[in-house]
Amino acid sequence: MADDLNTALLMFIAARSAENRILAALRRAGYDDITLAQARVAARIGPDGTRLTDLAEQAQVAKQTASFLVDQLERAGYVERTVDPTDARARLVRIARRGTEALPVARTEEARIEAEWTEHLGVRRMKQLREALTLLREITDPYRPTGA
Repeated sequence: MADDLNTALLMFIAARSAENRILAALRRAGYDDITLAQARVAARIGPDGTRLTDLAEQAQVAKQTASFLVDQLERAGYVERTVDPTDARARLVRIARRGTEALPVARTEEARIEAEWTEHLGVRRMKQLREALTLLREITDPYRPTGA
């Protein structure tokens, strides 16, 4: 059956599995008040904060939806809104204390997933997969950092 699936769908299945495992790890660690939709928006917040309009665009949701999800994340203590230092009229969404505390849980599960995938594929294939996906990012990720 895998031969019948297109490459993009195969990548989606693997990404969805990783996403579900990370969310499950967060829930086991007591961060059970975050939904998948909220996590997808929070994952797009840059280290210096991100404007709500940019979060909505990157998550491919309406600005109103992103605002609703950020409101929920803010009430739960995962994010905070601050003044954008480059434009006092604009606000940035930043990771707050609870989000910072949850991050090591997510990173630990990400490392477990990478280790399992490496064990399953072998070091050489995993390296080739990462290299290929990094190259694909050049033509598929309009939000990649400059020089990535």
